Amino acid sequence: MTRRRPLTRWGGFAGWALMLPAVAVVVIFFAVPVVLLSARSFLEPEPGFGQYVQLFSDKTSITILTRTIVVALLVTVVTLLLSYPYAYLMSITAPRVRALLLFLVLLPFWSSLMARSFAWIVLLQPQGPVAVALRAIGLEGIPLLGSQVGVTIAMAQVLLPFMVLPLSNSMAQIDRNLLSAAYSMGASRIRAFVKVYLPLSLPGVTAGAVLVFILSLGFWVTPRLIGSPQQSLVGQFIQTKVATLLDFAGAGALSVVLLVTTCILLAVAGGAARGMLSTGGGSRNE
Repeated sequence: MTRRRPLTRWGGFAGWALMLPAVAVVVIFFAVPVVLLSARSFLEPEPGFGQYVQLFSDKTSITILTRTIVVALLVTVVTLLLSYPYAYLMSITAPRVRALLLFLVLLPFWSSLMARSFAWIVLLQPQGPVAVALRAIGLEGIPLLGSQVGVTIAMAQVLLPFMVLPLSNSMAQIDRNLLSAAYSMGASRIRAFVKVYLPLSLPGVTAGAVLVFILSLGFWVTPRLIGSPQQSLVGQFIQTKVATLLDFAGAGALSVVLLVTTCILLAVAGGAARGMLSTGGGSRNE
């Protein structure tokens, strides 16, 4: 009986055919608008780099860009501090408890971002639960609604799953026998954590931090509802340029700056992750 040879050529063609709808959606609804908006930033009002010269010479634009980066860094740090112990708990608990913790992390995805933002408006009111809790521990006078503090809190809650999931996946690959070996060599729990566990979890930290930071750079809904016009971020600034000022070229220049920043971050993070994997690894299979 003669075996039929697999149709590898047709198999490859079928794979590309299956990818075609997704590629078409990305090209039509993302790549084409980005290219057109970027082109306008170089062509209007006249060809050249005038929009970028104006952008980096305008104090308002520089202030908003700086504020956006600072808020994105704060959100990244807050989500990391909250997510690391939670992800560690997920990595050491029984499968049923881990499934429950994962369910709690994914639960916010089942509700609208707009609904969650309005919920934070209620929570961050001057007489809301958060303000009452802060006053109970002696922290009074901290502005929440309409401030960067409130925006950071709300954004951290929204972006928490994007930090927890990479961290938990990275921690699940760490061989805990390495900690036992460190204990047997006389290391304390803190020293074993700092010298062994923390370095092995850095790939997850890097992946989560990059995800959260990049998503924070382009956030619009939460800063728009919880923040104030005086503390606007880049997303609100772009929306103002497009909807109010009809400055599509200026909005395109801001978008290109964000896109370039994102690409640089991804390249740096990718290089850092490759370096960590080549020098350590920390998986159970090593």
